[in-house]
Amino acid sequence: MSAHVIVLPGGGYVQHAEHEAEPVAEWLGGLGLAASVFRYPLNARHPVPLDALRGEIARLRAEGADTIGLMGFSAGGHLAGLAALAPDRDERTSVQFAVLGYAITSMETETYRPSRLVLLGEDASPELRRATSLDALVTPSAPPFFLWHTAEDPYVLPDTPTAWPRPWPRTTCPTPRMSTRTARTAWASPGARARRRPGPAPRRTGSPNGPVPPDPGAALSPGRRWDLLRASTTPVIPTTPPGRC
Repeated sequence: MSAHVIVLPGGGYVQHAEHEAEPVAEWLGGLGLAASVFRYPLNARHPVPLDALRGEIARLRAEGADTIGLMGFSAGGHLAGLAALAPDRDERTSVQFAVLGYAITSMETETYRPSRLVLLGEDASPELRRATSLDALVTPSAPPFFLWHTAEDPYVLPDTPTAWPRPWPRTTCPTPRMSTRTARTAWASPGARARRRPGPAPRRTGSPNGPVPPDPGAALSPGRRWDLLRASTTPVIPTTPPGRC
């Protein structure tokens, strides 16, 4: 099996943030993961960036990568989410997981207006804005996701992940969410698994399925158990445990 992670730096669809590019790919390489930075088209209307990313995914798959994941930040996180969730994805352009850092998630709110104007234009229809909003594209068939961001972020609101899990609770898997004492928050979709690093225990904030037990794994069968990463550390690559989740 050959795995590859595509890193998508942020920058509001008008630039590529360098600190979210090669340094991230190098960090992943240090973990033994093949990774590359993809600088998607800037100042371009949808679906130009998405089509370019799909071309890169298809290229890597043709070269032998059978497990492809995306790690995106801010606008790059939005693009990663689109590629992972768009209903017209196929086997050649699909991805097996996505890690989104403080990602833009909705084109229906005014919170992300600057990026929306670049990607969709001033007079984008409600249908187009809906079709490019990640929280509107989530279905039970979505690949595993890991979402994280900082509570101090003035652009991507700290409660952004709470809008995501609505379709997922209808599956057979619980949906854990947590925040940490270090002003970081994270949320993992069903099928996402991470290792918990040493340090202060995170503060449990509950989940759409009800309160999270003190030990999130206590309510899970062996095939569905996963650990949670303290989001104050660097994000991790989620993998799918055995079974349906």
